[in-house]
Amino acid sequence: MTDVVIGIDGGGTKTRAILADSLGNHLADVTGAGSAMAPGRADQSAGIIAGLVSEALARAGVLDQLPRVLVAGVAGVGRPNEHRALTAALEDLEVADEVVVEGDGEIAMTDAFGTGPGIMLIAGTGSIAYGRGPSGTPARAGGWGPAFGDEGSGGWIGRRALAIVASAADGREPPTALTEAVLTAAQVNQPPELIPWGIAATPMELAALAPVVFNVANAGDARANSLVGLAVEELVLHVRALALRLFGDERAAVPLAFGGGLLQKGTLLRKRLEQRLKSAVPGAQIKAGEIVAARGAVRAALMRLERISTGQH
Repeated sequence: MTDVVIGIDGGGTKTRAILADSLGNHLADVTGAGSAMAPGRADQSAGIIAGLVSEALARAGVLDQLPRVLVAGVAGVGRPNEHRALTAALEDLEVADEVVVEGDGEIAMTDAFGTGPGIMLIAGTGSIAYGRGPSGTPARAGGWGPAFGDEGSGGWIGRRALAIVASAADGREPPTALTEAVLTAAQVNQPPELIPWGIAATPMELAALAPVVFNVANAGDARANSLVGLAVEELVLHVRALALRLFGDERAAVPLAFGGGLLQKGTLLRKRLEQRLKSAVPGAQIKAGEIVAARGAVRAALMRLERISTGQH
């Protein structure tokens, strides 16, 4: 019986699992709740991933064996404590013969560039950029989390949209169509009601305000458009910082790929970001195809399986 491997893409909003055989043929593709890591959340994240592994095996009719290798690319594991905790929790659940935990950006990098150089910018609920230079040197920018980082992400945009509504309610800013749109999205009637809503809101709930901002911006609201522009500038800084650090010059040829829900092809944020990068990072060479992080995790699992098969550890 052929070995199987499984790749996991665990984000804040959803988790995707792809089961494949040893030749890379996809056997099952399933999605579930978000499994992004946070302090003290290892058991919950591992439980979500384990459930998807079981679902994928059942869907593929593989009921009598575990995956030989599981590679889980999960948001929030860049911190050593969270990385160790999730690895231990997955091993305790015996989801695979071998468990490898990586950052979600790392598996996206694998799908985009294999083992070659490039920069991967991700903007969804949170934001981060991963890079690998021509010599193989890795680096990252952003990804400091929702408390004081994640610039340009959905959660960051949502928090700033709330601040704009508050300023407009005070008369510190001109009226904006964001007010009614945000109140509707939060299902409240008056701006003061946003205080308890905002305090209780999760990063995912705040990120759900980002599409609202984009819709209002598309309708011509000046304040919403300025917020989108600010998010673009923050994301450009991620790319430029890594271009300078890894490639020495923002004008050098820099392979660049996008990931995350906010940067899907055709979105307002991506269109404006691509336009801005032409002048801010003129060497950026944007990868046209869709980046599938879970597919990158499968590729990483297959590379690991090959090393095991050839006695390399």
